[in-house]
Amino acid sequence: MRASGYAGTGSGFGNQLGRWNPAAKSMDAALLPGLSRGNARADDLVRNHGLAQGGVQLHIDNMVGHLFRLSAKPRWERLGISADDGRSIGADIESLWMELVEDPTGAWLDAERKRTFTMIMREAAGNHCTSGEVTSVAEWIEDRPDHVLKTAIKTISTHRISNPNGIDSSNIRGGVKSDRHGCAISYFVQEAANTPYGIGNGLSGTWKEIPRETSWGRQQFLHVFEPSQDGQTRGANKFLSVLEQCHMLSKLQNTKLQNAVVNAMYAATIETDLGSEAAMQIIGGEDGADHLFDYMEKMSDFHGAANIKIDGVQIPHLVPGERLNLLTSSNADNGFSELEASIIRYIAAGLGVSYEQLARDYSKTNYSSARASIMESWRYFMGRRKVIVGRYASMIYALVLEEMIDRKWLVLPKKARNFYEAKASWTNCEWIGTGRIAIDGLKEVKEAVLRIESGLSTYEKEAALMGEDYRELFAQQVREIAERKEAGLPLASWVATQQLAPDQPDPEEQSAPAAQAA
Repeated sequence: MRASGYAGTGSGFGNQLGRWNPAAKSMDAALLPGLSRGNARADDLVRNHGLAQGGVQLHIDNMVGHLFRLSAKPRWERLGISADDGRSIGADIESLWMELVEDPTGAWLDAERKRTFTMIMREAAGNHCTSGEVTSVAEWIEDRPDHVLKTAIKTISTHRISNPNGIDSSNIRGGVKSDRHGCAISYFVQEAANTPYGIGNGLSGTWKEIPRETSWGRQQFLHVFEPSQDGQTRGANKFLSVLEQCHMLSKLQNTKLQNAVVNAMYAATIETDLGSEAAMQIIGGEDGADHLFDYMEKMSDFHGAANIKIDGVQIPHLVPGERLNLLTSSNADNGFSELEASIIRYIAAGLGVSYEQLARDYSKTNYSSARASIMESWRYFMGRRKVIVGRYASMIYALVLEEMIDRKWLVLPKKARNFYEAKASWTNCEWIGTGRIAIDGLKEVKEAVLRIESGLSTYEKEAALMGEDYRELFAQQVREIAERKEAGLPLASWVATQQLAPDQPDPEEQSAPAAQAA
């Protein structure tokens, strides 16, 4: 008889669950003991496995893209200013922001001066995928020219964040010092070693404690991850649930590759009907080895003189009683393709992407299936963009905006609230990344137009789906309309577009009646 409780808590049918007794642990207890090894394994996968690298690249391209745009939206109601002032200040902030952080030659926002803001965001998206978190330090570099930012972001490898000498305590876990509520107070960062790279792990035996923020509230250590339980100190990387499958898939593919190489080769043997008595006469007593070598040497001389070839397609001249055998191995698939696809589907599910995207295989997908698959992935990526890279970007934005105001690069209205009094209202913003992939561009454009015309969407939202800023589009359209009028060219028209590209029936719908009739 089955108990009235949940079947999953019992021993299962045939005692299948009898030995499954995992311990109930907190997230830190489950994660932190193997955190360093798990992150190192994920790094190794990304370096050496093309599928893992492709999975990380999907996160980077879909979460950030080629340009991560700021859309400043100061909450003018809370700041004590008018809506017009709010829009005007937002436009000034965006213009100054692009000048300061996306300068490709200066790269002053990066402490190493190697990355623009978008490049920092792309690195953050990749690091979050392989380590489950994003970490960096906000520096203030005084010895810089007056016209550039003194705020600089120094990215920190998560491998450097650890407890001094590896010793845990009640309030220091995983390199993070927390208060009694679990709020991070400071972080311990292992210093880089002075030894040449390639020797050891590149880290020294000393640690530096960096506070989370200054006494006036300016953030110093930036740490972003999505906790899944209370008290969680560090983030879990996306590969932890599929590390074993990724590693074994690599071995499976290499084994199959070796098998394919063997299958492309052949071996040749020459058999002889030499009887046992003749063999014993050739080998003969204690000196048999010498006689055997002498016999083999003579046969080798004969075959060499006969010019026996295989690749040259020459028919060999053999000694009477000898036979030439070509040995080849079979090349049966034995279900490898199905097994490989099954493992890739499992890995794709663990990484939050679709099988088609990860495997780059759309051969068995129709329009509807491909669109549904990509939309599912898009929803996941939008969540990651908002929670991870969007929050990280907003932290950096708050630091830069504070410097803009402090150095009088941005003049605020006289009646507006102080930056520190209403920091959240001043730094309110949205981030525009890469656009959504269009499976059928014509259908999706018409869908966007219908949403706008019916009042279910706005130009701002639809342009953001394409990775564009609607204000830039409008401004460019105004310029182009004026130039077309000046040049005597006709203006663009939705009616004319409909005539040039009328609605086309779905090929899948067209084939459905025929299939039913058959």
